Amino acid sequence: MGNGKSRPGQTVSSQFLPAEQAEMDRLFDALSSEKSSPNTSPRSFSLKALKSRIAEALPPEMVTRLYDGMRRVDLTGKAKGPSESVFQDQFTVSMSHLLKGNSEEKSLVILKMISNTEGPVKAKDVQKFTEDLVGSVVHVLNHRQELRGWTQKKAPGSPPSVQVLAAQLFSEMKLADGKKLLGPQWLDCDCDRAMIEHWVFRAHLVATFLSVIIHRGFLLRLSLNLATLVPERQVDPGQEFESILDVLSVIYLNSHLPREQQHRWHLLFSSELHGHSFAQLCGRIPRRGPCVLLLEDDDGHVFGGFASCSWEIKPQFQGDNKCFLFSISPSMAVHTCTGYNNHYMYLNHGQQTIPNGLGMGGQHNYFGLWLDVDFGKGHSKAKPTCTTYNSPQLSAKEDFRFEKMEVWAVGDTSGQELANSGKSILDVDPEAQILLEMSGRGRHSQGLREVPDE
Repeated sequence: MGNGKSRPGQTVSSQFLPAEQAEMDRLFDALSSEKSSPNTSPRSFSLKALKSRIAEALPPEMVTRLYDGMRRVDLTGKAKGPSESVFQDQFTVSMSHLLKGNSEEKSLVILKMISNTEGPVKAKDVQKFTEDLVGSVVHVLNHRQELRGWTQKKAPGSPPSVQVLAAQLFSEMKLADGKKLLGPQWLDCDCDRAMIEHWVFRAHLVATFLSVIIHRGFLLRLSLNLATLVPERQVDPGQEFESILDVLSVIYLNSHLPREQQHRWHLLFSSELHGHSFAQLCGRIPRRGPCVLLLEDDDGHVFGGFASCSWEIKPQFQGDNKCFLFSISPSMAVHTCTGYNNHYMYLNHGQQTIPNGLGMGGQHNYFGLWLDVDFGKGHSKAKPTCTTYNSPQLSAKEDFRFEKMEVWAVGDTSGQELANSGKSILDVDPEAQILLEMSGRGRHSQGLREVPDE
């Protein structure tokens, strides 16, 4: 801090391994001014030097926040204010806390990035910090050309995904009594260090985003696995299109998937590419492993579900408790299983007495998410919430219409169950077929025996 100038050879608290510390020392050497004499004053760097180093990689407001967070670190406990520049011990400790620290250590630096005051900060200031943080992530990934095939911005007219994701992260902030800061009336509420610490612990993307902007902003020569943050976008040759999702929406959804399925998304079905056809949908998604299904209704709401198991066409519920429903716009939320029932997934087609369509959660005729066999129609019924997922109504209207729909297989394609099985979708549930024929009913899905051409 103001008088927190380190002496040559002085050691400070650092959690970096030797190779990591060497990289931090290299970075500080590049940042620090060479004008200072080693006999009179330790080297330091200014905000101008930091901006010059990072150039266009991060927005100016985040560069300033990082700089202020570093120079406000008080290693002696005696400083009366922030130092005029950043010294090596301040740099090392702040970077160690942000990259390697626990929630308590991260919250110490975050508070200093938010405000120069020693006491609590206002909720509105935390909200602004969160928006700056989310915006900086998409900025640096775009600048470093690491969007991995996804786009940076959603279509015109949609709520800015930076604000939507920031609002979701900020919604994890809780008062001491456990209440969430919901609504503008809470923006003048004080957030103390304990609240910030608990927030960083609950909203794990906050720490992840801080790590991303530091690693990719400074181009640190340290390991950072972006594959589990931004999955590779795979679309079959000749089938390029603009997804309903932008990169921040993908990051949010991907963070809720099992880790082994976070590195790759492969397009199975798109209404834009494959047509508005339930038969096409049924020909493309069964036996393809876990997948994300999403759609945009005619009112602009974007929502869907994660199927943790392969879809099968049969008149029974399927799946397990890893499934969930979600919304992306106008707000982001994930709704996990309640344990009330096992109505996780349902896909049926071509039968006369059993509902035909795709559903997740709830029950027949009252699904948390239902897509009718008459493609383009669906419902999301939840009064007050879906029994299976505790989700509210996801669509703008209970009975909705849609034109845009996508299904993405997630994880490795090598493990997909469809591979050369040679089975028609009519063969998935032989027992049900036998019962149908014994009852004298014909099978009405013969038109699906040939999987549509790729």
